Amino acid sequence: MAVLALVNKIIPFSSVDGPGNRTAIFLQGCNFDCRYCHNPETIRLCLSCGACVEACPTGALGWSEKERQEERQVHHSDSSWQKEHRLLAGHVTYDISRCVLCDSCIRVCPHGSSPRIRLLTADQVMEAVRKQIPYIRGITVSGGECTRQRDFLVELFTLAKEEGLHCLLDSNGSHCFGEDTELMAVTDGVMLDIKAFDGGEHRLVTGHTNEMILENACFLASEGKLPEVRTVVVPGLFDYRDTVERTAQLLRPYLKRGPVRYKLIRYRPMGVRSEYAGYATPSMEIMEELRDMVCAMGFEAVIA
Repeated sequence: MAVLALVNKIIPFSSVDGPGNRTAIFLQGCNFDCRYCHNPETIRLCLSCGACVEACPTGALGWSEKERQEERQVHHSDSSWQKEHRLLAGHVTYDISRCVLCDSCIRVCPHGSSPRIRLLTADQVMEAVRKQIPYIRGITVSGGECTRQRDFLVELFTLAKEEGLHCLLDSNGSHCFGEDTELMAVTDGVMLDIKAFDGGEHRLVTGHTNEMILENACFLASEGKLPEVRTVVVPGLFDYRDTVERTAQLLRPYLKRGPVRYKLIRYRPMGVRSEYAGYATPSMEIMEELRDMVCAMGFEAVIA
């Protein structure tokens, strides 16, 4: 039986989700709750409460009263994902052909989620990807956190490899890549977020510790599968200088195994939840200082 993935959106052509022109697939659901998340509607799963249906100006959202038995992955409060069987009295339906991406549904959602989700198989996603061949170099799967739907990734990347496509993951690093040889066999690289180096600060920013993330950074770099590491610079939230410096020091010994680009991202309040939108945007002087520090450690590609 084909694995179904919760797909938030597919961007046919992207030049910012890895090297070259790519198709980017964004999956729904994340096990982190980053304070500065710029796409917070991708964190939680839609509960089909129906609040968005009336708010939709184009009728892209509807309401099905048909009862159905559904097996789905549910994100519980302990951060685990479990399969749960539920009898739904009704559910929100989504017609992508009528959607104008006005975000009215996201603004009214009381759960901070999005109803614009499609359950798709790897074959169905590849149907969308093939429309861009030969104008793309590869595909990138992001989120949410894409590794929460790991089996789908294996199926999708296996199909993409048959088309000669380069396959990247955009991940928060919570999945143990070192023990997942099947996924790594079809993955060309992982673009990894280092949100804070200090464990306590990382828990403050995301709600989770970062031991696995730092372990993954070293493993991927040693395998030549860490094309990019990224840090969002948020003054006042955590010690960004310490994070950038210690991350560069951690990865410096692996640079001879393959180039690692360090992308330093300026925090901006656009899209951030209102309760976390008060942080200051770092100055260009701060970004230039961080870039110079990383370059001095031997990183040839630093974006700030």
